[in-house]
Amino acid sequence: MNEFPQVLTIAGTDSGGGAGVMADLKTMQMRHVFGTAVVVAVTAQNTLGVQDFMAMPPKLVDEQCASLATDLKIRACKTGMLADAEHVHCVVENLKRYDFGPLTVDPVMIAKGGAALLAEDAIATVRDELVPLATVVTPNLPEAEKLTATTITDQAGMVRTGHALQRLGAKNVMIKGGHGDDPAMANDFVLLADGSAFWLAAPRTDTVRTHGTGDTLSACITAELATGHSVADAIKTAKAYVTGTIQETIQVGHGHGPLNHWAALSEAVTVHDA
Repeated sequence: MNEFPQVLTIAGTDSGGGAGVMADLKTMQMRHVFGTAVVVAVTAQNTLGVQDFMAMPPKLVDEQCASLATDLKIRACKTGMLADAEHVHCVVENLKRYDFGPLTVDPVMIAKGGAALLAEDAIATVRDELVPLATVVTPNLPEAEKLTATTITDQAGMVRTGHALQRLGAKNVMIKGGHGDDPAMANDFVLLADGSAFWLAAPRTDTVRTHGTGDTLSACITAELATGHSVADAIKTAKAYVTGTIQETIQVGHGHGPLNHWAALSEAVTVHDA
């Protein structure tokens, strides 16, 4: 009983199917683990943007976590959209209460179309309460800047901010460079718990169909950790998977379209020592 690898996403939904819980579960399925979900918020959303959202009552978040803990054997989990400080704190308390395995924190703040998915006053709660629980934290450049009150203008800045995030308590850090100004490559910085570090680079694809990249990447890391892979290997696989989902594009919607979760791992990703 309960031997098949089971994983958990604690996040918001995306009615358009491209991000949030929907992207997480698609990714988990593709990486051959059984995905479960605790829904923190529900969005009215499509490829054109987020029209509205509503957070779940904290009591219902508690009950979802308790329900999973009493029956399933969750081997790894991730967080995504957590809405506000009250819900971040609620999730933190549940993560302390139950053993859901190694935690990947995707500190979601802004949707692809620009809508705020985390209240401004909740950033400190994520920084002070959630990040210290993280096995892996995966901010993009703007999120990393917000969490550390720094400005990143080059790769040296990414390295400094990676160490700052580790000082906040995260064991392993991946700073995603998709918002960087290199026109040819997306460069990510990875800092591991043992102090070693490396860069992941992938060629950019000229497309607006990149909705859900952060969710997909963190969900893939979660799946790989649940099946026994090291943090370094999980991150490398996730980068290759997300790159493939962007390169093998599909045509859905009129705006920031979704990834192709059926895609194979890309062979275009390179690894460089930091």
